[in-house]
Amino acid sequence: MGKTGRDWTQIYAIYGMDDWQTPVFLLLHAIAFSTLSLLFLIYFDPICVFFESLFPGLPGGAARFGAGFTGSVTALSAVCLFFAAGNIFYSAVSLHWDMAQRMVAAVPDWSAVRHTLDVGCGGRGILLNSVAMQLKKAGSSGRVVGLDRRNNAVSTLRTAAVEGVQEYVTCREGDARRLPFGDGCFDVVVSAAFVHTVGKEFGPRTAAATAERGRVLGEVVRVLKSGGAGVVWDLVHVPEYVQRLRELKMEDIRVSERVTAFMVSSSHIVSFRKPSHHFMSPGEVRLDWRFNNIC
Repeated sequence: MGKTGRDWTQIYAIYGMDDWQTPVFLLLHAIAFSTLSLLFLIYFDPICVFFESLFPGLPGGAARFGAGFTGSVTALSAVCLFFAAGNIFYSAVSLHWDMAQRMVAAVPDWSAVRHTLDVGCGGRGILLNSVAMQLKKAGSSGRVVGLDRRNNAVSTLRTAAVEGVQEYVTCREGDARRLPFGDGCFDVVVSAAFVHTVGKEFGPRTAAATAERGRVLGEVVRVLKSGGAGVVWDLVHVPEYVQRLRELKMEDIRVSERVTAFMVSSSHIVSFRKPSHHFMSPGEVRLDWRFNNIC
């Protein structure tokens, strides 16, 4: 049971999983490897005889070593596969929920927040709904906009209705590299486990991919109001984000402790604040005035 009074069964009942195939694939292979390791243990002597017949020139004891080593590697592989399946299953929903609560807690006062943006909200809207519930709890009349590159409004609004916050939630389809909002629209901008997916078509560690992720952060800063707060939880590239935010002259940049997610150990929450008097930084582009009415 977490701080929010929910256990994992409640969370999974509401949000489910977008990708069942990966943990099921890993789990089936873990079971297969476990079965093989048990067979090596039960039929160890016959397997040694088989190794000796297969490699008759081996010195004494080598066949037993080979059979034992193979069985040990098989058992270790099974353990690793079970761990991977469990970690992905946990990271997809339970950890995502927990990190959403931490991200919400990184913003000190929600009562004054009127407009919030969740960049890359996905189909389930875990962070989106967490923000909406906080707005409701704080008695705010604000709203949160969930933006995703695919139109997932039906599934997102369904979970918002289950959480009782549908009146606080709006969904938009759009590209995070060119947000369809005017400058300074939002009091708070959040994003969970999304930015690292931008630019993957160029390869995750290429200069082009880095530039694409930098564009997303530039857009986040652009749509933030002066004095507004940004909170980003992501994998692997967090030092790159910190550097980019410094280039954009953000203040109060803070990085959380490391959290293992999706088998990646370098997962962090980065929070920051846009200065009250913000000046344009290199690479930051203002959107055409015709988009301002979208705010």
